[in-house]
Amino acid sequence: MDRVELILPPTGDDAVRADAYAAAPLLNCLLREVADPVAPAVYRLPGVDRLLRVRGGRRPAGPEVRADGRWRHIGHAELVKLVSEELRRHTGLSNHELPAEMIDSRDAVAAILAARGRSAAPGDPYRRSEQSLITGHPYHPAPKARGGGPVAAWLPYAPEAYARFPLVLLGVREDMLVEEGDTSALDALGQAPPGYRLLPAHPWQLDLVDLAEPFADGRLIRLGTTGFDVWPTAAIRTLYTPERDLFLKFSLDVRITNDIRRLWRHDLLKLRRTDEAVARAFAAGPAVWLSDRGYRTAGFAFEELAVLVRDGLHGHLPPGATPLLAAGLVEGFDGNPLDATDDPAAWWEAYLGVVVPPALAAFADHGVVLEAHLQNTLVAVDADGLPVQALFRDAEGVKLLPEVSRAAGWERLVYCLVVNHLTEVAGALAERHPGFDPWPAARRAFARHDLPEIAGLLTSPTLPGKTNLLLRWTGADGADARYLPLPNPLAG
Repeated sequence: MDRVELILPPTGDDAVRADAYAAAPLLNCLLREVADPVAPAVYRLPGVDRLLRVRGGRRPAGPEVRADGRWRHIGHAELVKLVSEELRRHTGLSNHELPAEMIDSRDAVAAILAARGRSAAPGDPYRRSEQSLITGHPYHPAPKARGGGPVAAWLPYAPEAYARFPLVLLGVREDMLVEEGDTSALDALGQAPPGYRLLPAHPWQLDLVDLAEPFADGRLIRLGTTGFDVWPTAAIRTLYTPERDLFLKFSLDVRITNDIRRLWRHDLLKLRRTDEAVARAFAAGPAVWLSDRGYRTAGFAFEELAVLVRDGLHGHLPPGATPLLAAGLVEGFDGNPLDATDDPAAWWEAYLGVVVPPALAAFADHGVVLEAHLQNTLVAVDADGLPVQALFRDAEGVKLLPEVSRAAGWERLVYCLVVNHLTEVAGALAERHPGFDPWPAARRAFARHDLPEIAGLLTSPTLPGKTNLLLRWTGADGADARYLPLPNPLAG
């Protein structure tokens, strides 16, 4: 059973379903960051002094407000207005951008649902897991916003719509090329004429940036497209090329969740140092680091045209194992092993055994803080659906000690690994197996590791929860994580 459907009304109306999908993460943010609980499923919004009631647990649904002595259902548009007024009073600040993003996110979900209704799901279970995230980040107010552009501009490239498409191939004049690391895989994608080097581009990005001048003066030329399709992963701008078993990450000048999704110069310039540090941390296995081998770009459009080359999957997986996106396990897709297991305790022990030790060892032994959240973690399962290996990715989100303090690094790791990741997988598993408590096994998994921070983790009454709603409303930098205390299920 697909977990998301539990929050949706029994209707095929995409508009109604889009409202439900979009309301769930917005309500999660509101209830976590601003609202005060007053009774089971009832909350007070202190700024507007209104009572709000919801159904459901991890994915709240059916929001109602108390007015004139009765409860009245509100749709997504009215919920956006209510949240905006509450935040204006709560923070003393106005924000016209975020409400528009919330509406854009809901409209994007409606377009995605319609597109999925016209398309068959991919046959490959790994691809299905990557392209399953209709809800997306469960604690972001606008997880599916696509920059406010027309649907026709982004839908052909949307993973949630099962998109696949060829890459655009460009030629960059050799004296304008900038690269670092191993980018040789890019040269196998096509052929550039003498004096030029091959540079693949995301077709959506080419629609977003103005490159008329370098095309006109010959610094940049068009070479057609690849003779094969690629498909977008959950990260949208990271594409998988099955023909070459390669991941390629591009810039997109679009705000998606908290950031404009460019490959920023400062991140690219430290890429090799970061990736090499993580690779050393994973050298002994059995977990896998999908290495960001290098990048290539044009000096006159350093960030806009950058492409990052990442390891593929072949050669990393145990025989017969199938990789699956951790976020897809939570969201739900056809073939999800959470739906098939009849022994949740054994499945969960296996999951903890492949995910937790490598993340803690990287921190303890190498000073590497993985961004081990749901979208950066793949879990390989055997023929019975049992986890046998973890694969981590994305050097851009990695922090290194002592570039950040040990305390800040540990807080970030706990948020990504426990709050963002394990809490969600545990909740999805417990939802399917009422009465199953995943947290004693999780406590044991952490207690096995001799880190000085573990004792505090297992006794602290709270864990750090990121405040995505308030971050976006107050206009904080996307990388400027701020946390509030959440109840700690590891404390027993």
